[in-house]
Amino acid sequence: MSDRITVGQLYTGPVTPNILHKPRSTETASVPAKPFAQVLEDNLLKLSNHAAKRLEQRGIELKSEQMKQIGTALDKAAAKGAKESLILMQDMAFIVNVKNRTVVTAMDSESMKDNVFTQIDSAVIIS
Repeated sequence: MSDRITVGQLYTGPVTPNILHKPRSTETASVPAKPFAQVLEDNLLKLSNHAAKRLEQRGIELKSEQMKQIGTALDKAAAKGAKESLILMQDMAFIVNVKNRTVVTAMDSESMKDNVFTQIDSAVIIS
């Protein structure tokens, strides 16, 4: 039997089980998987409109590596139960909402001088 399947064609032949595929155990089958969009959103770092304006005003450019570092710092803060966190990185500071993974505001070294940070419950220093 040499049936060919072309793109867009529905295969109606017999279905054979994949011998190499191990069936899920009952433990993993009972845990509902998160939709991909939810997993992606949970791991993204977002910027509020205010933070985006501050980054632009203060000439702060974040590279992908720096965004990853902020994301890692957020993960650490979340593990400790933080809600609003100050993240200090090089000559920049960010106030972030940990639960929403959102940067609320951003400051450069000049803006940080003589500044008091309020309404935070934690600080993470990235070296």
